[in-house]
Amino acid sequence: MSTDQIMNEENEKILKQEENQSENVQEAIPSMDEFKDQLDHSFRKVHAGDIIKGTVIGLSDTEVALDLGYYTDGIIKLEELSNDPAFSIKADIALGEEIQAMVLSVDDGHGSILLSKKRADDILSWDQLVEDMNQRKVHTVKISQVVNGGVITYLYGIRAFIPASQLSISYVEDLSPWVGKEIEVIIITASPEEKRLVLSGKEVERDKELQDRNSKISKLQKGMITTGTVEKIVPYGAFIKIFDGLSGLVHISQICGKRIKSPNEVIKEGEQVTVKIIDIKEGKISLSMKEVEDQQDIIEDVEEAPSSYSSGGEATTGLADLLKNIRL
Repeated sequence: MSTDQIMNEENEKILKQEENQSENVQEAIPSMDEFKDQLDHSFRKVHAGDIIKGTVIGLSDTEVALDLGYYTDGIIKLEELSNDPAFSIKADIALGEEIQAMVLSVDDGHGSILLSKKRADDILSWDQLVEDMNQRKVHTVKISQVVNGGVITYLYGIRAFIPASQLSISYVEDLSPWVGKEIEVIIITASPEEKRLVLSGKEVERDKELQDRNSKISKLQKGMITTGTVEKIVPYGAFIKIFDGLSGLVHISQICGKRIKSPNEVIKEGEQVTVKIIDIKEGKISLSMKEVEDQQDIIEDVEEAPSSYSSGGEATTGLADLLKNIRL
């Protein structure tokens, strides 16, 4: 290769490097339009009562500083951060967090904009609270104090009441141990006009209990034979506990092959009986004692039941699988 060719190649490399560097510089330098947008934003008019958004850039024991993208920063004093008396700046606010706040004054006396987060919450949170109530959204809250008839907590910075009757499915007599405790709740009343917010932990527990029951029922099959305990005798039959948390009804006509006037003629509460599942409808389990034939397969644990049963209670799985999980 000649000297001229070598020089030409080196010159081409240098030109390409300069072009790349130029492109990188152009990418790094904002356009005039971007500068204009930033300038317009920083010099926009801000008035008392406006709700604006900012990023937390400073924290102290008494106030929070926000970058508003404005020519000056915003300041939120401790007393304007939350209605919750247990609120802590260091524990509840983080650097880089975005906060919406209401403008109290465009000048706090030191050139900053004075803001209030709790007053913005009073306006913005109610729409979200109503939406969450309609969707039955589950929230985790911490109980802050006991009051007459219930307890107080805070959600989205809004003071909320939980009646004692709505704390749990179980009866609650002493409320004091609940202070500081975190529980899951849904909103049962959200009234912006009355500034009234009521929560319930009981409804969350009830929903979970129903889901658990439905999950267990889904594993049951018509024709399944099992043992159970007589829980309660009523004039029209008896309720039999067959699996953990599940009970079914044996109608008086399904207790035995002969006509009886009262279930007490045949069975007693607390007695163990063998029953057959004859129907499962709308979460209700119908059982029969008289349809149980001698030597039929008894399922002691629904988790280990064969995959399917016919109406006569015979497993449709293989014989080996059937014998593995039953007793005769």
